[in-house]
Amino acid sequence: MADYYEILGVPKNASSADVRKAYALKAREQHPDRFSDPAQKKEAEARFTEITAAFNALRDDRSRSEYDASLQRPNQATPEAIAQNAYERGLERLEGRAFHEAVELLRTSVQMMPGEARYHAALALALAKNPNWVREGISQLEQAIQLQPTRALYYAQLAELLLGQGLSLRARRAAESALRLDPGEATALRVMQATGPEDPGPGDGGGGLRGLLRRRS
Repeated sequence: MADYYEILGVPKNASSADVRKAYALKAREQHPDRFSDPAQKKEAEARFTEITAAFNALRDDRSRSEYDASLQRPNQATPEAIAQNAYERGLERLEGRAFHEAVELLRTSVQMMPGEARYHAALALALAKNPNWVREGISQLEQAIQLQPTRALYYAQLAELLLGQGLSLRARRAAESALRLDPGEATALRVMQATGPEDPGPGDGGGGLRGLLRRRS
């Protein structure tokens, strides 16, 4: 496992303020946007991910104590274990309404295991708690759907976020996708009702999703 103290260049007794200063400096130096060459940009993205993970682990006393304890369990210090640990802590922060901390922890999960749909979906829910981050949350849910296209819940959550942004047509399409997978998906049904009835197209005959919703009403 990488030594996060070494990555940030701080001693183990560094204060939280020192950790933040070190992170700000290194993040500025290694930000991918500073590089135009594709190879350099890719290397910078990897370094930036590592720097961010280090910061999330050392940013406060609770996170640092958990990280220090993990150093004593090297068999668990895999990317999968780091991602799962950050995911569980992120959900705890989300439940406790510490939304900013939840976002940072769940970002670590996504960075460590970008192919895990549930991490993207959880990050989306945390991002959605801040109106300025909802669009990014939509993007994260779309990524979750790409990774796990048979999960009705993700389409329903996407529909709800899109509706909240006033994107009714896109919200309805996402809700329809959810209902194809799970006709009883409650959030998707609410979005369908909120976006209003659609006129049946030629040959609709009351079938399909519109017919289903009429029969349920």
